[in-house]
Amino acid sequence: MPEPSWRIDTDPDPVACADLLAAAFAREPAVSWICGASATARTHWFRSTLRTHAGLAGARRAALVGPDGRLLAAAVLTPPGATPSAAARAGWAARTVRHCGPRALGRTLRYLRATEAGAPPGSWTLEFIGVRPDLTGRGAGRVLLDHVLSAHDTYLTTADPSNVPLYGHFGYTALRETRLGPLTITSMTRR
Repeated sequence: MPEPSWRIDTDPDPVACADLLAAAFAREPAVSWICGASATARTHWFRSTLRTHAGLAGARRAALVGPDGRLLAAAVLTPPGATPSAAARAGWAARTVRHCGPRALGRTLRYLRATEAGAPPGSWTLEFIGVRPDLTGRGAGRVLLDHVLSAHDTYLTTADPSNVPLYGHFGYTALRETRLGPLTITSMTRR
C-alpha cells in the first residue's frame, strides 16, 4: 500500500534518477546486454543517457520521493519526435565510450535503431521507469506509473518478458516483437 507521505517530484535531479535507475535495472536484460555485469558501467551509462535526455526540449523526469527526500522511484519520458542534437549525441557517445566502453556504445545504438521508429504518432516514449530495489512490490512503481499515465499516451519497449503482462495490467498492448542478439524486445503502447 502506498505511503501517505510519498510525493511526486516533477523535476528531480538527473544524477539521482540515473543512480536509482542503475540500481533498479541491475538485472534487466537489455541494460545487462549493453553494460555487462558492471554496476559502475551501468551507473555511468544511465548518467550519460539522462544527461543527454535532460537537454531535450520538452523531456520530462518524474520521481516518487519519500519523507526523507530520497528518491523511491524514477521515470524518464521523451516527447513525440524529440531527438538530441548532433552535438548532444556526440557528447553522449564520447561519455559512453570513455566510461562504459565501445561495446556499450555499439549495443545501445543497435537497440535504438531496432526500436526508435516504432512509436505511434503523438505518443510520448516512456524511456525508463524503475523502483529502488528494496521497495519492489510495495506500490512505489504503481504510484509513479499512475502519475505518468495520467498525463500522456505512451509507448515503451521492454526486453524483460516478465514486464509484458505487468504493463498489460496497466492498459498497454503489444505492437510487435523484435529480435536483437539474445534479446526479444516487445514494443507496447497505451492510448
